[in-house]
Amino acid sequence: MLLTVGATHAEGGCPAGYYPIGAPSGQSGPQGCAPIPRYNQQPFQPPQPQPEWVSRWGAIATYAPAGILGVSTGRASKSAAEQEALLDCKLRGGHVCKIEIAYDNECAAVVVGDKGYNVNTDATVDAAVQYGMRTCRDAGASGCHASYTACSLPVRIQ
Repeated sequence: MLLTVGATHAEGGCPAGYYPIGAPSGQSGPQGCAPIPRYNQQPFQPPQPQPEWVSRWGAIATYAPAGILGVSTGRASKSAAEQEALLDCKLRGGHVCKIEIAYDNECAAVVVGDKGYNVNTDATVDAAVQYGMRTCRDAGASGCHASYTACSLPVRIQ
Protein backbone atom coordinates (compact mmCIF):
# COMPACT_ATOMS: atom_id res chain seq x y z
CA MET A 1 0.00 0.00 0.00
CA LEU A 2 1.05 3.46 -0.73
CA LEU A 3 0.70 6.00 2.08
CA THR A 4 0.75 9.68 1.37
CA VAL A 5 1.07 12.56 3.73
CA GLY A 6 -0.45 15.89 2.89
CA ALA A 7 -2.56 18.73 4.15
CA THR A 8 -6.13 17.93 5.10
CA HIS A 9 -8.93 20.23 4.04
CA ALA A 10 -12.43 20.43 5.34
CA GLU A 11 -15.15 19.15 3.09
CA GLY A 12 -16.16 21.59 0.37
CA GLY A 13 -13.32 24.03 1.03
CA CYS A 14 -14.76 25.38 4.30
CA PRO A 15 -12.55 25.90 7.36
CA ALA A 16 -12.72 23.55 10.35
CA GLY A 17 -15.98 23.92 12.26
CA TYR A 18 -17.94 24.98 9.13
CA TYR A 19 -19.83 23.17 6.40
CA PRO A 20 -20.57 24.20 2.82
CA ILE A 21 -23.94 25.75 2.01
CA GLY A 22 -25.69 27.07 -1.02
CA ALA A 23 -23.82 25.47 -3.95
CA PRO A 24 -26.25 24.98 -6.81
CA SER A 25 -26.39 21.40 -8.01
CA GLY A 26 -23.93 20.70 -10.76
CA GLN A 27 -21.55 23.52 -9.79
CA SER A 28 -18.34 23.03 -7.88
CA GLY A 29 -17.49 24.78 -4.66
CA PRO A 30 -19.75 26.23 -2.00
CA GLN A 31 -21.40 29.57 -2.22
CA GLY A 32 -20.69 29.97 1.48
CA CYS A 33 -19.91 28.22 4.73
CA ALA A 34 -22.03 27.89 7.86
CA PRO A 35 -20.89 26.99 11.39
CA ILE A 36 -21.45 23.45 12.57
CA PRO A 37 -23.81 23.62 15.59
CA ARG A 38 -22.08 22.93 18.90
CA TYR A 39 -18.71 22.45 17.21
CA ASN A 40 -15.89 22.82 19.75
CA GLN A 41 -18.31 23.27 22.67
CA GLN A 42 -17.81 21.57 25.98
CA PRO A 43 -20.18 18.67 26.61
CA PHE A 44 -23.29 19.62 28.57
CA GLN A 45 -22.83 19.57 32.30
CA PRO A 46 -25.84 19.94 34.55
CA PRO A 47 -25.70 22.90 36.93
CA GLN A 48 -24.38 22.22 40.40
CA PRO A 49 -27.08 22.16 43.08
CA GLN A 50 -27.28 25.24 45.27
CA PRO A 51 -26.01 24.72 48.81
CA GLU A 52 -28.64 24.15 51.47
CA TRP A 53 -28.24 25.56 54.95
CA VAL A 54 -30.03 24.97 58.24
CA SER A 55 -30.29 27.54 60.99
CA ARG A 56 -28.53 27.13 64.30
CA TRP A 57 -29.76 28.84 67.44
CA GLY A 58 -28.09 30.16 70.55
CA ALA A 59 -29.52 31.71 73.70
CA ILE A 60 -28.39 33.62 76.76
CA ALA A 61 -30.17 33.39 80.12
CA THR A 62 -29.32 35.38 83.25
CA TYR A 63 -29.93 35.52 86.94
CA ALA A 64 -29.06 39.20 87.34
CA PRO A 65 -28.97 39.46 91.18
CA ALA A 66 -25.96 37.14 91.29
CA GLY A 67 -24.50 37.96 87.85
CA ILE A 68 -25.01 34.38 86.66
CA LEU A 69 -25.04 33.63 82.97
CA GLY A 70 -26.36 30.51 81.23
CA VAL A 71 -25.67 29.95 77.54
CA SER A 72 -26.23 27.62 74.62
CA THR A 73 -25.07 27.59 70.99
CA GLY A 74 -25.51 25.52 67.87
CA ARG A 75 -29.00 24.19 68.64
CA ALA A 76 -31.49 23.15 65.96
CA SER A 77 -34.38 25.20 67.36
CA LYS A 78 -35.08 28.32 69.36
CA SER A 79 -36.82 26.35 72.11
CA ALA A 80 -33.91 23.91 72.44
CA ALA A 81 -31.46 26.80 72.74
CA GLU A 82 -33.58 28.58 75.35
CA GLN A 83 -34.11 25.41 77.43
CA GLU A 84 -30.38 24.67 77.44
CA ALA A 85 -29.48 28.26 78.41
CA LEU A 86 -32.01 28.22 81.28
CA LEU A 87 -30.69 24.88 82.52
CA ASP A 88 -27.09 26.11 82.29
CA CYS A 89 -28.03 29.20 84.31
CA LYS A 90 -29.74 27.12 86.99
CA LEU A 91 -26.82 24.68 87.18
CA ARG A 92 -24.52 27.65 87.86
CA GLY A 93 -26.67 28.70 90.83
CA GLY A 94 -29.33 30.90 89.24
CA HIS A 95 -32.65 30.73 91.06
CA VAL A 96 -35.04 32.54 88.71
CA CYS A 97 -33.22 32.66 85.39
CA LYS A 98 -34.69 34.53 82.45
CA ILE A 99 -33.93 34.45 78.74
CA GLU A 100 -32.16 37.63 77.68
CA ILE A 101 -31.97 36.74 74.02
CA ALA A 102 -32.32 33.88 71.55
CA TYR A 103 -30.52 34.33 68.24
CA ASP A 104 -30.04 32.37 65.04
CA ASN A 105 -27.38 32.49 62.36
CA GLU A 106 -25.44 35.29 64.05
CA CYS A 107 -23.19 36.14 66.97
CA ALA A 108 -23.95 37.47 70.45
CA ALA A 109 -22.03 39.44 73.06
CA VAL A 110 -22.67 40.29 76.70
CA VAL A 111 -20.96 43.54 77.66
CA VAL A 112 -20.65 44.44 81.33
CA GLY A 113 -19.87 47.78 82.97
CA ASP A 114 -20.14 49.26 86.45
CA LYS A 115 -23.78 50.29 85.77
CA GLY A 116 -25.06 47.00 84.40
CA TYR A 117 -24.89 44.88 81.30
CA ASN A 118 -26.30 44.66 77.79
CA VAL A 119 -26.76 41.82 75.33
CA ASN A 120 -26.39 42.34 71.58
CA THR A 121 -26.30 40.32 68.38
CA ASP A 122 -24.79 41.03 64.99
CA ALA A 123 -23.26 39.24 62.00
CA THR A 124 -19.85 38.94 63.71
CA VAL A 125 -18.55 38.82 67.27
CA ASP A 126 -16.60 42.03 66.71
CA ALA A 127 -19.70 43.90 65.53
CA ALA A 128 -21.77 42.65 68.49
CA VAL A 129 -19.03 43.64 70.96
CA GLN A 130 -18.57 47.08 69.38
CA TYR A 131 -22.29 47.78 69.63
CA GLY A 132 -22.34 46.58 73.26
CA MET A 133 -19.30 48.70 74.17
CA ARG A 134 -20.89 51.79 72.61
CA THR A 135 -24.15 51.11 74.52
CA CYS A 136 -22.23 50.68 77.76
CA ARG A 137 -20.21 53.90 77.32
CA ASP A 138 -23.29 55.85 76.19
CA ALA A 139 -24.95 54.86 79.49
CA GLY A 140 -22.08 56.58 81.31
CA ALA A 141 -20.64 53.31 82.59
CA SER A 142 -16.97 52.64 83.17
CA GLY A 143 -15.05 49.38 83.09
CA CYS A 144 -16.99 48.23 80.02
CA HIS A 145 -15.81 44.87 78.72
CA ALA A 146 -17.16 41.83 76.86
CA SER A 147 -17.80 39.07 79.37
CA TYR A 148 -19.20 36.53 76.90
CA THR A 149 -19.23 36.08 73.13
CA ALA A 150 -20.41 33.25 70.90
CA CYS A 151 -21.84 32.52 67.47
CA SER A 152 -24.54 30.16 66.27
CA LEU A 153 -23.98 30.06 62.54
CA PRO A 154 -25.93 28.11 59.91
CA VAL A 155 -24.66 24.67 58.92
CA ARG A 156 -24.38 23.54 55.31
CA ILE A 157 -26.23 20.26 54.74
CA GLN A 158 -25.74 19.98 50.97
